[in-house]
Amino acid sequence: MFVKICGVTTVDDALLAAGLGADAIGLNFAASPRRIEIETAGEIVRRLPPDVMAVGVFRNQERTEVVETAEAAGIRVVQLHGDESPEDCRWVADRVQGVIRAFGIADPGLTSGADYGPHRLLIDSPRPGSGQVFDWSNLELVLGGRPFILAGGLTPDNVADAIDVARPWGVDVASGVETTPGHKDPTRLRRFIANARRAAATFASTSAPGGRLFGIDESGDDQHHEETAW
Repeated sequence: MFVKICGVTTVDDALLAAGLGADAIGLNFAASPRRIEIETAGEIVRRLPPDVMAVGVFRNQERTEVVETAEAAGIRVVQLHGDESPEDCRWVADRVQGVIRAFGIADPGLTSGADYGPHRLLIDSPRPGSGQVFDWSNLELVLGGRPFILAGGLTPDNVADAIDVARPWGVDVASGVETTPGHKDPTRLRRFIANARRAAATFASTSAPGGRLFGIDESGDDQHHEETAW
């Protein structure tokens, strides 16, 4: 189970999440209470252990800004969390190591069949970024078996149920492990990651083999590039 802790704003919280077993941390460059400056993001990226991935999160920003910001911070994977067009997603995907394309569950782009380029899919609540829980039971029908990362209102208390019902490739949390926006709670973080791991151990994953997103080894040695076809 791939576990991403999003909305990290400090080095201490990034290292805490990494130490507790997170696979990735999300650094938000979009307008948000969790927005982070490039300089702080760069310091976090430099301090992270080599097996923990930093993901830059963007929403409806110019594609050149996305790539330039990622390069400046040393980030190789970006998450596009807005209304980015298929053309923009493909353009960005050609210039970074990997792209996570986020969709609200009600977004028509999710089932349009448009070519968004190589990516992982992230499924959020109808209003992405709102932290609202939605119905997980129809995801298999909507996605047709495609591997995905589940977000939207996840907490330490409901992540096991979410995994049991939705059977995601990974989970993503921000507000569900916070004391205030952008500040993570150590107890909630520990419980979330432990509960996600425990729940995932109860079923056999049907997603791509291996635990690395895009096959990226953050130490610099890229493994086989595992991409999810649209």
